[in-house]
Amino acid sequence: MKVVQGLYYSKEHEWVRVEGEYAYIGITDYAQHSLGDIVFVELPEVDDELTVDDSFSVVESVKAASDVYTPVSGVIVEANIILEVEPQLLNQNPYENWIVKLELDDLNELDKLMNSEEYQKFCEKQ
Repeated sequence: MKVVQGLYYSKEHEWVRVEGEYAYIGITDYAQHSLGDIVFVELPEVDDELTVDDSFSVVESVKAASDVYTPVSGVIVEANIILEVEPQLLNQNPYENWIVKLELDDLNELDKLMNSEEYQKFCEKQ
């Protein structure tokens, strides 16, 4: 299982990469491995407002469908539309292929998430 340094992680297996006032959100390697071969990604609408723990996407695999939850609050400024055509990119490299880009509401929400070391330990207990 791959865990990337410098990202924030949720207990629901989403990652957050912060760049300035924006957050990119995707699913972790643990999540994509658990799902299996991903065949469809339902993307949210740009300008949707999200609060922590809102479901904003559905990722479907040959085994199951899983909601994706936002670990931070904000307004969606971009959805990664390439995933509509190539959902398998989440299997190939889940940390490069984000699902949404948010304009962050509150940077303090990041304090409630795990760093890479904490997330690694969390996954080992799963």
